[in-house]
Amino acid sequence: MGGMSFLRRRSAKPAGPDFDVLAVDPGDWPGDLGAGLLPAPDGTCQGVFLRYDLFGGRGTAMIIGNLPEGSPAREVAEGEVPFEVAQLLQALGNDEKVTVDGVEDVPVMQGDNLLIVRRLKLSESRISCVQFDRSDGVLVTIAAWDRPITDDLYALLKPLPAELFQQG
Repeated sequence: MGGMSFLRRRSAKPAGPDFDVLAVDPGDWPGDLGAGLLPAPDGTCQGVFLRYDLFGGRGTAMIIGNLPEGSPAREVAEGEVPFEVAQLLQALGNDEKVTVDGVEDVPVMQGDNLLIVRRLKLSESRISCVQFDRSDGVLVTIAAWDRPITDDLYALLKPLPAELFQQG
């Protein structure tokens, strides 16, 4: 039965990230939360992105991505938007071409830690996007639709355990 082995192979999901995912706890968010894993061909996790949909089904409001070193999703050409911005546009059904027009480094205190946050200026002004590197080399990208990303958002970010993303 070749079809059965094909189905089994298709359902083999990555077991989850081998790093903690920095995100807003789903309990602190009023809407629906979706999570996606980026699997490598060998089944390891190349990144996690969380999609926060506004309460009341008004559509996607924010995507937070965690991409470890070596993840192909981190490699974008000059002027191209990060993976998470592309995911946000796709979730919104927006096929407009958006580019990065500039980057500004902003120091932000998160607890006792100083984050150097890269604030991306995009050609679509309704999208806010920031990125920062974690001490373990994971790149965190936050893309928000039609709302500014303020410094108090960083205080809401906390590691979510890898078990939350176990599948299968």
